[in-house]
Amino acid sequence: MHTPQTFSSISTYPQLFYILLLLLFNDAAFGFEPDFQYPLENLTVPQGRDAIFTCVVNNLGGHRVSGDSATARVAWIKADTKAILAIHESVITNNARLSVTHNDFNTWTLNIRNVKREDRGQYMCQVNTDPMKMQTAYLEVVIPPDIVYEETSGDMMVPEGGSAKLVCKARGYPPPKIIWRREDGGTILARGNHSSKREKLLAVEGEVLSLTKVTRSEMGAYLCIAANGVPPSVSKRMMLHVHFHPLIQVPNQLVGAPVNTDVTLQCHVEASPKAINYWTRESGEMIISNDKYLMTEINNSYYSVQMKLTIRRIQKSDLGGYKCISKNSIGDAEGNIRLYEMELQEKEDSSQEYDPLEINEETENTEKRLYNDFQGSSTVEEESHLGLNVTESSSKTIVKNVYLLFLALLFQF
Repeated sequence: MHTPQTFSSISTYPQLFYILLLLLFNDAAFGFEPDFQYPLENLTVPQGRDAIFTCVVNNLGGHRVSGDSATARVAWIKADTKAILAIHESVITNNARLSVTHNDFNTWTLNIRNVKREDRGQYMCQVNTDPMKMQTAYLEVVIPPDIVYEETSGDMMVPEGGSAKLVCKARGYPPPKIIWRREDGGTILARGNHSSKREKLLAVEGEVLSLTKVTRSEMGAYLCIAANGVPPSVSKRMMLHVHFHPLIQVPNQLVGAPVNTDVTLQCHVEASPKAINYWTRESGEMIISNDKYLMTEINNSYYSVQMKLTIRRIQKSDLGGYKCISKNSIGDAEGNIRLYEMELQEKEDSSQEYDPLEINEETENTEKRLYNDFQGSSTVEEESHLGLNVTESSSKTIVKNVYLLFLALLFQF
């Protein structure tokens, strides 16, 4: 039978059986030293997140510490402060945010919840062999950028031709980089990094944005954007107001329209701060919106407005001068427009029109006649054949004949 033979083989080789058991359950019996299967990895974690270090140690089970009956243990240490954080599965330090776990085989983890800036530094996974074995990794705690509002400029007002200095401060780790842009995507007139002259730039780097000899075209919203590679980036919006007295441009100072039709008068106004705009008659009478008059304004930019006055079914009494007036806290301006009656032109009598075919035919015949005059004498029959008029006045006929006779005599010589 096979069974007796099996037991017989085991009893025959008892040493081999025990060797197999030792290989399976106690590597330390053959002098295998604990070692790390993987290196401890550096971590970069945003502030407020969790950091987890993982340490994998082989051949730790059953290994005896020299001079001690206890088996080897894994400990976690803050290397830069030499503070022991945990041993095996017990946390030593008084920090509720730290915890350790062991999977009952070869993996130990150190978990730091809600990491803070002070948690950054060198961490060590250590095995208390003789000599001691350890591996380290660095924890870097990064902080997303944040605008320091108490040190950052707000909305600003500057007179046209003056200077403006916008400041933006931000904190975070790594230190954030500050970029300035216009909200409308326009260019910024500022000095470049390598030039003393003002340049048109889409973006300017630095905490301070200096604008000199500011013009009205530089008015608008500016964005201070702080970024350090740790999301999210942050920004602050600053409004730059450029103040100047009103300026009015009138596209058409003389406008004509037939009676009983509608007509629209226009003025372009530039002003900052925002102006009060209105229309008056030449006499100074203020115009009010009603069934007769319609007044509208179209904003083209922060400082530019298009004024429109529509007069419905104009009459004789509506003709004359009109004024568009703009006033703000700095000054005022006005534009003048004169409205006159335009009469409809009647069509001319068709009998007075010329036939273009007749004009072309007369021109062609005249050219042919001049050509024949220089080629030699021509007879009445030839002229009739060419379609020329032979019923000219006697004076013209005499002159022509003398001219032809002169040409004939000339060719004979």
